[in-house]
Amino acid sequence: MHEPLETETLRAAPVNPQRDNRIISLAALAGVILTVIGVRFLVFPDSASRFFGLIGRPNGFQLHAVVGLRDLWLGLLAIAFCWLGEWRALTLWLGLGALVCFGDAGIVAGADGKPLAIVFHLVSGVFCSVLAVLAWRRTLRGHNP
Repeated sequence: MHEPLETETLRAAPVNPQRDNRIISLAALAGVILTVIGVRFLVFPDSASRFFGLIGRPNGFQLHAVVGLRDLWLGLLAIAFCWLGEWRALTLWLGLGALVCFGDAGIVAGADGKPLAIVFHLVSGVFCSVLAVLAWRRTLRGHNP
């Protein structure tokens, strides 16, 4: 592990185990939610498709299975990062997840999706963004919990 730069040390939040536990809990919750969404796409593809603003579908449920498996493994990956205390990996996961959420909101909006589905994706993007910043600040402290 590298020694934190002087500027990194200045920007890092002071050690606060309770705050760290909240960040980990919220990030793990994001992973659990994504895992549940993945299972829902696999088990109830039509219902999940409608809820998340996807209109119409190709023949069969192949697309839904792909989305379900993607969400399932990404959710479990986030849970693993939390469990292992991998703050940098968690920061990257959350930051990229925020971009995907905002992209999904744009796709759903362009497909005449329901406002609730668009709001869900936007709120998820903001949630991931905030957690990514908090996880990054924790990373700057230079040690794992």
